[in-house]
Amino acid sequence: MSDEVPTTDDREPALVVVSMIDHVLGLAATWTSWDGRLMRVDERVYTPHKAIRRVADHLVDHLAEMEARLAGGSPIPDRWHASAATTPADLAPFTDQDLDEAGSRLTRLGRIWADRLTALSPDQLDWSSGEGWTFRQIAFHLAGSVYYADAVGDLSTVGSDH
Repeated sequence: MSDEVPTTDDREPALVVVSMIDHVLGLAATWTSWDGRLMRVDERVYTPHKAIRRVADHLVDHLAEMEARLAGGSPIPDRWHASAATTPADLAPFTDQDLDEAGSRLTRLGRIWADRLTALSPDQLDWSSGEGWTFRQIAFHLAGSVYYADAVGDLSTVGSDH
């Protein structure tokens, strides 16, 4: 993922975030057939659990940033290990229960994002205190979280090359 200033367009920011989550969950629906092979992309390792963790962490991190800025405070610095770390939990099989939990977690986070972004005026969406991107840019940046799910890919064809 890139730290370049995100390009925006005329799509509703809430829809951008929710569409990203729909894409991630669409791929995740194929991950219960994961055979345990690690996916290597850009010198990093990805697994189904790690992809879900990274998407959720990214949503939480920027939500905390947005809420702190809207409240007039400073965001807590990001101390995630990001995709550089692969935890033992990331290596576990991805079960139907994991898919259900991921769906609940990401759908709820998507709803929080959609509610917050929809409540902001166009001026608020395009506002920045000078530190960080506008809230519209953050929403479009979050769309890049598909990267983590795309790194795992569509595993609906068992035995295919990933």
